[in-house]
Amino acid sequence: MKTQKWFSGIVLIGFGFYFILKEFNITILPNLYTWPTLLIIIGIAFLFQGYSGKDYAVILPGVILTGFGLHFHLVNKLAIWPDHTGTFILIIALGFILQNQKMGQGMLNGLLFLLLAVLLLFYQEILGSLTFLKISPHTLNNLIPILFIIVGGYYLVSKKRK
Repeated sequence: MKTQKWFSGIVLIGFGFYFILKEFNITILPNLYTWPTLLIIIGIAFLFQGYSGKDYAVILPGVILTGFGLHFHLVNKLAIWPDHTGTFILIIALGFILQNQKMGQGMLNGLLFLLLAVLLLFYQEILGSLTFLKISPHTLNNLIPILFIIVGGYYLVSKKRK
């Protein structure tokens, strides 16, 4: 990080408020005093550092930490919030896409993670719509991980184009 002014300041202020509210048993929001809140505080500090401190490389970890913290707070409180692996992949995709807006790199990763998140979140619906292929769902369940491995391997060994 270039200068950690924003990051350090936000973390210290956030943790200070967190511990004061916890110590004096001030309940602004129920269930606020958990580890996901600390993830959110650190994530927000990274986001401030990224946007205000123009240290755009920390946008991705900021989105991931904030998103994961929000996920763990919301998963048992909102019935519409998905408790699924695809949610984590979607948060990572959002991080890559937001980082790309400032750095001009990472969009391919963001789109790949977005595609993977959509596939994971809507897997059963997608399988149901592929009945025209005349392939059993069991066979598709075996082929899709192999497809991931092949695409990932290609991604690792392909030469970077400028």
